[in-house]
Amino acid sequence: MKIWHLSDSHTNQNQLNIPDNIDIVIHSGDFTNYRDPMRNEREAYAFLNWYRELDIPNKVLICGNHDTSIERGLITGDYIKSLGIRYLFNEDITIEGLKIWGSPITPTFGDWAFQKSRAKIGRVWESIPDDTDIVLTHGPPKGILDITNRRDNLQEQCGCNALMKRVLDIKPKAVLFGHLHNGPDIRNSGIKQLAGCSTIFSNGACCTDGKMSYVTSHGNILTIEK
Repeated sequence: MKIWHLSDSHTNQNQLNIPDNIDIVIHSGDFTNYRDPMRNEREAYAFLNWYRELDIPNKVLICGNHDTSIERGLITGDYIKSLGIRYLFNEDITIEGLKIWGSPITPTFGDWAFQKSRAKIGRVWESIPDDTDIVLTHGPPKGILDITNRRDNLQEQCGCNALMKRVLDIKPKAVLFGHLHNGPDIRNSGIKQLAGCSTIFSNGACCTDGKMSYVTSHGNILTIEK
């Protein structure tokens, strides 16, 4: 299966280069910008209308911490599904033999959407079925394409340790996420594999910190066998 994975398009979806011959497009959230749900709602509708029209047979979507209008229920999951989009919230679907489990939840950082404390977030990851082929989250597992600049100008890896633990336990074919963008002296977007681990890790973030009005990456293309 040929998968186009993207994330963090932040209202810039019309700038994306759409690849040919894709079986599944998967978006890991943050397709909007505004924290205010009313302003966010207009951005979300614009993205959803674009997403539904893609000439790709299977469309999978989760939210991110910026997608406040959906967390607040101004746009419902049922409405998104009515557009022919496979919307996931801590649940799984199977497409062409691939079991995909998706969640928008990230560790709490600021006053944003779909967040849980690091002390409690492990309960979410425990619900990932053992036979999952693709784990779809908004945020990264700890230590994988998850570098950020701290306010003291040092860098740290701020992915979720509990998610990484679960991934190493079930060993899915792929883990797809975003949330952490590229930045000055930081390259997070892209694909990575660990030595001795067959899992493919993909950070599909399309924007760069400080350059949020345009895309600097067009996502990643992966081939995943059934």
